[in-house]
Amino acid sequence: MTAIPESPRPSTPASAGGTNRCPNGRGRTTAPYAVAREVEDLHALIAQTGGQAYLYGISSGAALALAAAAASPGITKLALYEPPFMAESEDGTGIKKYTEQLHELLDAGRRGDAVALFMTHVGIPAQAVAHIRTQPGWAALEAIAPTLEYDDEVLGDGSVPRDLASMIAVPALVLAGGAGPWGLQQAARATADALPTAGHRTLNVQTQDVAPEALAPVLAEFFGA
Repeated sequence: MTAIPESPRPSTPASAGGTNRCPNGRGRTTAPYAVAREVEDLHALIAQTGGQAYLYGISSGAALALAAAAASPGITKLALYEPPFMAESEDGTGIKKYTEQLHELLDAGRRGDAVALFMTHVGIPAQAVAHIRTQPGWAALEAIAPTLEYDDEVLGDGSVPRDLASMIAVPALVLAGGAGPWGLQQAARATADALPTAGHRTLNVQTQDVAPEALAPVLAEFFGA
């Protein structure tokens, strides 16, 4: 997740302060975990950079960004990429089962299986997950697997938090990859529908691993408008 201070050049990478979420890393890991503490950390970052900022979040970081925007007037534009509110495309039984299985795997120290469970949960085919497990970067994903529990808490029951979304009146943009799982595309549409001032856009041939060259111009246009 990235907070970009308001400035004449809002798309300049050097002006951005980042708080990353799994699977790309994350901020605070002090137990016990609380979403409210993450929101506090983000607000502190924004305060240090002038008190107002544009905010971009991807995956579970998008869910956290939504919560932060509902709690702070300092966030003046909001962009989200594929918030994984999977309950918008499946019943709550599957969400609950995923949470239970995730905790069981992590408690047993089966970090790799926990990462694989997450990937299949968001719609990545099992065959693709098996291939990813053979790649050099898999060890890094296993190392941060315990933070999947934090992501699960941020997402709550897996549905769009419409009560929070209805409180956000700033310009917003919700994005999804056109080549990604249908469930994530549906979650993005539902999130955009819940935000009073949001637009929705699909990036063709993109997945959750969105290419910077495809994403950056869209964000620059939105934040620079």
